[in-house]
Amino acid sequence: MTEFDRDSIIADVLAQAPQTAPLFKAIGMHCLGCAMSSGETLEEACDVHGVDTDDFIEQLNDFVRSIQK
Repeated sequence: MTEFDRDSIIADVLAQAPQTAPLFKAIGMHCLGCAMSSGETLEEACDVHGVDTDDFIEQLNDFVRSIQK
């Protein structure tokens, strides 16, 4: 299983685990197909949206683990 981290690119996360899209939308990241997501890291996106990066990445990885079981 891939573990996502601060340097993971949003587009890569969505390509590997498209089921995570609602998690992004829940914290205000609605433009998942925009040009920024193709080069923006999770850390950069969390900073822009005022979200705690570590909390979001933990939630993201926990969710991915739960759907892979």
